[in-house]
Amino acid sequence: MIVGLAIILVFVLFLPFTIPYVERNLEVFLFIMGIASVVVSGVWNYELVLKALKDPIHITLAVIFAGLIFNWVQKPFEKGIKRVSRILPFRLFLALIIIILGIVSSVITAIIAALVLVAIVTVLRLDRKSEVRFVILACYSIGMGAVLTPIGEPLSTIATSKLNADFFYLLRLIGPEVIPGIITFGMLATILIHPTQKNRGLIVKQKKESIGDILTRGYKVYLFVMALTFLGAGFEPFITRFLLVLHPYILYWINMISAVLDNATLAAAEISIEMNEKTVKSILLGLLISGGMLIPGNIPNIIAAGKLNIKSVEWARFGVPIGLIAMVIYFIVIVIAG
Repeated sequence: MIVGLAIILVFVLFLPFTIPYVERNLEVFLFIMGIASVVVSGVWNYELVLKALKDPIHITLAVIFAGLIFNWVQKPFEKGIKRVSRILPFRLFLALIIIILGIVSSVITAIIAALVLVAIVTVLRLDRKSEVRFVILACYSIGMGAVLTPIGEPLSTIATSKLNADFFYLLRLIGPEVIPGIITFGMLATILIHPTQKNRGLIVKQKKESIGDILTRGYKVYLFVMALTFLGAGFEPFITRFLLVLHPYILYWINMISAVLDNATLAAAEISIEMNEKTVKSILLGLLISGGMLIPGNIPNIIAAGKLNIKSVEWARFGVPIGLIAMVIYFIVIVIAG
């Protein structure tokens, strides 16, 4: 079983970067790998299938309805973005978007924050390099900020429930680390994003999507989330056997697998009410940061990359180095605080 799961993990990590057909059909590929993982680990059952069918429903509906609503309000939204971008220096405007979305994602949920991000990007005329960098920095911010309340994303809901904690527990526990991180990701936009002079701050009117386009995107998100549910369940025996006995510092780095596995499932498998706060903090920060490295690592990544046609290689080229630097910085903070 362990050898089989290790092979599947290698496939998930490397095939999307090396085989163009896999890259173009990433949702189907991950779905197949998810099915393979639950078969290899022997956890295939009716309850899991039902869960995999139900888990993606809310996010899929949110994606579809947000797409329909944005089609309706597209014109005034474009004018609003244009007005604000004229008032502020453009790179500062991008930084503020990243910071604001990161902070409010804990209230409006990571899903809605990601959909707002996509809506903003689609009306900004950014060159491709700037667009990819902006989206990745914003997804890091959203992914981290959403965990500050139980309603922000599934990971925070699961963690709060397993720890029998109150609504503001995660804000108190990791807020002092997460909020400066959100601000830092925003400030990085002013340093690392350099829109070309021709495109800087300009708005391009977007062609409205058809109903078919919106439904197709919803289908892809549904399949993606279903695939992550299967992958998380399939790898749970592997996690239980090898990870739960490790020191918190080691677990922090091991949790980089959340770049390709559902971080909510990893949190469900790893977090226990018997753990001290230092251990819980190490687990959560490791999951949050590494979740931004690759597209499958977090729901905002999936939504943004799917809508904006960002390829796995494009994401990894910028997302992985940023994530590794953040992992090192936060590890130093955890060690010093400990």
